[in-house]
Amino acid sequence: MSVEKVTRMAMLYDFYGQLLTDRQRHLFELYYDHDLSLGEIAEELEITRQAVHDLLKRSEKILEEYETKLGLVNKFLTESQHLFRLVEDLKKFRSTQDPAILEQMEETLIRLLDANK
Repeated sequence: MSVEKVTRMAMLYDFYGQLLTDRQRHLFELYYDHDLSLGEIAEELEITRQAVHDLLKRSEKILEEYETKLGLVNKFLTESQHLFRLVEDLKKFRSTQDPAILEQMEETLIRLLDANK
């Protein structure tokens, strides 16, 4: 499994995990947080490996559907990018005192505020 997928699932879970059932959350945590295999989870939960696979895929799909509808992860990532840019621009401005950097910072702040409307 790719690092990108694990990272995405972790973010989706952080934002929407409480909307899953207790069983889905438990299975998701065993797989993603504790890095157990499907077989190990099946043994622990006393279900088939296929059932674990199906429940995991269903949980992932549900989290993706919440993101499609609500877009909270995407909004968070966009806002984070704007904030990191502001920090970098502020560092540049401190060293150069370039007024053009202030304009860039203002534009970034406006984009950030517009995203929160």
